[in-house]
Parts: sequence; structure tokens; C-alpha cells
Amino acid sequence: MTRLILAALAALSLSACATEPTHFQPAASPTGVGFSQMRIEPGRYRVTFQGGPGAPPAQVEDYALLRAADLALAEGYDWFRITDRSTRQTGFSGSSLSVGVGGMSFGRHSAGGVGVGTGIPLGGGPALAATLDVLMGKGPKPSDIDVYDARGVRQSLGPRI
Repeated sequence: MTRLILAALAALSLSACATEPTHFQPAASPTGVGFSQMRIEPGRYRVTFQGGPGAPPAQVEDYALLRAADLALAEGYDWFRITDRSTRQTGFSGSSLSVGVGGMSFGRHSAGGVGVGTGIPLGGGPALAATLDVLMGKGPKPSDIDVYDARGVRQSLGPRI
């Protein structure tokens, strides 16, 4: 019986450590791992890639950039300009400490208690989301630093994913 309880506790602790891996895919929900986009107007989009816990910042940013390139190509554009970019941390609050006080009464007797608890995050670290506001264009690519050739980004980043 003791072995069964220990095995169940071990399985429970391992499942608490499980994290959702980061893959280049559409997000299944608003907070799910993957990409999403919102059309602001023709040729202008907001692209977001939500990484899984512990995904490296460069991977999350590259996946957002790749999604912007794929979207530009799908819409018939040749290049895109990043007009705004941000990276934010989501879904991770770190360690925690809590204190609780309680009491009860039964008949002529009563009891009180104080408890202290700590929490240790088991999710694998912070999750990052990269958001790009992009403006798409056709024809020769402007030579600005924030302008990307959509086919070039697809050829460069695509094989690594």
C-alpha cells in the first residue's frame, strides 16, 4: 500500500512539472502557446507569438517574425515593416509565501491555529509573448532597418523550425 501511495505522489509531482512545449503553430486559445494575428486594416497586422514556459526569448521573437513573414506572403506582399514591437512575461509569478489564521469552537472547547505556507513554481520558468505591429508592402524592399523581405525571413528561419 505504501508503494502505491509513493508511486501516486511521484506521478502527481511529475505531472505538476509538465510544461507545454513551444512549437510554431496557431494558438489553440487566447492564452495558448502559438501564434495569433489581428488585422488592423488592409496590409497592417498585429502578430503575437506566445511561448511556453521556459522558451528562450530569441525563439519566441523569431517565431513572431516568421509568422509575420508567412502572413505577408499569404496576403500577396513582398516585405513588411515592424512599426512597433514588445515582449512581455506572462503566466509566472515566482515563489510565494502565505500566512493563514483559523479557529473553531465545539461545545465548551475551542481551538485556533496559524499556518505558514510557501509555494515553489513547478512550471519551468516564465512564459514570454512577443508582439509585432507590421505594415506590409509590395515591390522593392525599402532599405530601413525595421523592414524585412518576407521570402528571405521564410528561407532563413523556416528550416530551423
